[in-house]
Amino acid sequence: MSTDAALRPETDVKGPIDATGPTGPRRPRFAGRAPAMPRPAAAFHSVTAATAALLGLVAIGAVIHEPVLIPPLAASAALVHCAPTLPLAQPRSVVIGHLLGAAAGYAVAAAAGGSAWAAAVAAGVTLALTTLARTPHSPACATSVVIVLQSPAPDRFVPLLFGATVLLVLTAFTASRIRRGAPRYPAYWW
Repeated sequence: MSTDAALRPETDVKGPIDATGPTGPRRPRFAGRAPAMPRPAAAFHSVTAATAALLGLVAIGAVIHEPVLIPPLAASAALVHCAPTLPLAQPRSVVIGHLLGAAAGYAVAAAAGGSAWAAAVAAGVTLALTTLARTPHSPACATSVVIVLQSPAPDRFVPLLFGATVLLVLTAFTASRIRRGAPRYPAYWW
């Protein structure tokens, strides 16, 4: 028995397992282990809700003449709207994760300046902090990179970041209650 065959549940030494094998219905080989394709209505709902939340951030930014939409928030919107049950998407991780990323970004920028090297260190520090705080949120690492490379004024940036993360959480909460059968967001608040 080859190692490859041992790793694939749809085959054994004698050949393919029947269509209702021990792991359920057999999928074609090319399907791999990727998640199932979402239903069109569910995908449309998630994408529309995420886009509406991001457009809301742009509108707020236009009104106050400040950039509120930053790339890490787009990644956060994708998580909370398209993968609402993941630990990375929970309110605690979204809000606290971005705040930890901001703190790490400002601390590293103060200590090491605004180089790409410092940005990489800030992302690593953010990953360590979010792991220790049990607030995993990968877009928070990108927030620390943005801070190191762009040097936004903390007195303006941090309140906007906090407000934007709260807005993303609230839009995901609302969107999850609009469509029947949608996974409820959040799975936990704290």
